[in-house]
Amino acid sequence: MDRSEKSARYEELRKEIAAVVAGETSRTARFATASCLLAGAFGPRFFWTGFYEVDPNKPDELVVGPYQGTMGCLRIPFGKGVCGAAAATLETQLVADVHAFPGHIACDSRTNSEIVVPVMDASGRLVAVLDIDSESPDAFDAVDQQGLEAICAILLTD
Repeated sequence: MDRSEKSARYEELRKEIAAVVAGETSRTARFATASCLLAGAFGPRFFWTGFYEVDPNKPDELVVGPYQGTMGCLRIPFGKGVCGAAAATLETQLVADVHAFPGHIACDSRTNSEIVVPVMDASGRLVAVLDIDSESPDAFDAVDQQGLEAICAILLTD
């Protein structure tokens, strides 16, 4: 899939996810739907696709939420690993080689690259991160970042 096709696919997915979750009040249902549709659309390239949510009882820690793939880490502290870095900085983390990332947490040793996008609520508060892992090195690029950020931006709006 070339850049133009991939960009178009993300736009189709953004619209599909928005339509499916419209009016849905459950964050779990919204995140599960997005995980399912993203994993299905990008198949084997997306080895693990899911959300880590901010734990309301431990606001400096992420807890695994809805996902597609092998078992994920159950908890990740802010600032630790790629997901924790995204939570701490509120910035997308695009990592070509997770083994070179300082403090990387190996939830599954088959992961070689990763992209993590913060998910904010309407008031701008971090509620989760979308984590996507790939077995391939350097599997994600700016098109993935732009597409995933657009999808995350609509997950909690209605």
